[in-house]
Amino acid sequence: MNMKPSFLLLICFVFSGFLFSCMSQAQAAKAEEYYALGMAYFDLGRYTEAEKWLNQARVLDKTRLASEYNLGRIAFETGRYEDAIEFFDGILKKDPDNIMALKAAAYSRIKTGDFDQAEALYERVLLLVPENVDDGYNYALVLNAVNKPEKAEDVLSKYPYALLDNKDILLLYARSQRAQRKPEAVDSYSQWLINNSDPQAQYEFALVLEENGLYARSLEEYRKLLVVLPGDSGAGPNEGGLRRSAIQFDIARLLFIADAENPQGITELELAVSEGFSDAEALNKLLDDERISSSAKEAIRKTIDDLKSGKKGSTDGADEGI
Repeated sequence: MNMKPSFLLLICFVFSGFLFSCMSQAQAAKAEEYYALGMAYFDLGRYTEAEKWLNQARVLDKTRLASEYNLGRIAFETGRYEDAIEFFDGILKKDPDNIMALKAAAYSRIKTGDFDQAEALYERVLLLVPENVDDGYNYALVLNAVNKPEKAEDVLSKYPYALLDNKDILLLYARSQRAQRKPEAVDSYSQWLINNSDPQAQYEFALVLEENGLYARSLEEYRKLLVVLPGDSGAGPNEGGLRRSAIQFDIARLLFIADAENPQGITELELAVSEGFSDAEALNKLLDDERISSSAKEAIRKTIDDLKSGKKGSTDGADEGI
């Protein structure tokens, strides 16, 4: 019996559709297998092998975005931040509200120094998930980096419970206030130091106290730092760049300003120089301060002259400040 051409075409179409479906399913299964292999290598830190399999997995829609995201992670982990940005931006072109890609793109731009774009990306993240404390913290970090401390403080103030429980957030909050020269920074630093200890934060607290005219408390904090910091000839500066000789100079400067007629400031300056302080620029700056007495300025000039002549060290390799 002869089959009609239309019926033959229908059989061919059904068969070819079935064949195509089987092939598509097989490709999808293979892509998922490639993706699994890539992620297994990623977890082992074997990024070269991971990239190989993830690049094969990204050819199919089902595993494309996940593969591209993890390829971006590999690029980031291996220090190829521009490549990472390209992957994450590619995802955002297809899925503009992808939270993971937005955060990854923002963090990658922090690494490249593109803080303005990082700020814009974090702003989008917080519009989508305003309750996320970690994202708010990262956003505030970027805002401080682009000299927007008032905005950083506003962002962090939206997480009152985190300010009580999270030491990193509280310290960033205090630093945001200090950058604005707000007296509230005194309380924020003080609250942080109740349960935490860090020489750099303690030094910032001493500066804040001094900036707000709380000289006695500031002097107390400077002296506490002298106890924990090694001499300049010892272990050198701590991670924040603090040097014992520079703290000693800060004490002398504070005494020159707070108690102009007290000769103790001159004694502290001599101690600073004996510890290794040799920042002629900082010394010259004191000469322009109208709050410092003429007798103190005379001692400062003598110290500068001694440093120049090499009597008490040399201005070569002088401290850059803190």
